[in-house]
Amino acid sequence: MAVTDEAIEKIKAMIVSGALRPGDRLPRESELAAGLGLSRNSLREAVRALSLMRVLDVRQGDGTYVTSLDPHLLLATLGFVVDLHRDDTVPEFLAVRRILEPAATALAATRITEAELDALADELDRLGPESTVEELVAGDLEFHRRVGRTSGNAVLCSLLDGLSGPAARARVWRGLAERDAVGRALREHRAILAALRDRDAEAARSWATVHIASVERWLGSTP
Repeated sequence: MAVTDEAIEKIKAMIVSGALRPGDRLPRESELAAGLGLSRNSLREAVRALSLMRVLDVRQGDGTYVTSLDPHLLLATLGFVVDLHRDDTVPEFLAVRRILEPAATALAATRITEAELDALADELDRLGPESTVEELVAGDLEFHRRVGRTSGNAVLCSLLDGLSGPAARARVWRGLAERDAVGRALREHRAILAALRDRDAEAARSWATVHIASVERWLGSTP
């Protein structure tokens, strides 16, 4: 194991064991390095890496703190990875969404409020076949984020957010627009909304599955 990786593992073990909790300030560098049996250089590299992963927050002139460790914060880097994917890996990301998103939509059907349903309807009313790709991307992101949030599962919501970054969505919607499939996609959104209004978890799950599977088919038919 590389020295930096060993340092990362030791700090992670402190967090997992509860020796360091969310919001805690890390001991002084010299003290922590000595306590963990690390060189100060390897400790610095580990802290730098963990700060990029949103596990640690380095505050100049104040010290280094454990972040809130909120799932949305820790999984934010997933969206960065997704946005860098190659076009030939789009189906793989959609396949993962097809597993997770129907589950989130089914949960939302049992928990969503009338106000949240109305907000979803308003979001859909702003979109149409003549909308620009940018408008479709923004509306689609907001629609699915709202559904994910109402599932009540923060980890699931964060995973879906990460799998559905703006750049990834733009590629998908641009492909749909070129194939005149936008109208059908928006009708599927309305079918999901109708199932949510009916509090029908299985119908919501089914329509979410159909929606993502349809996108997979359209993109898969690209020469």
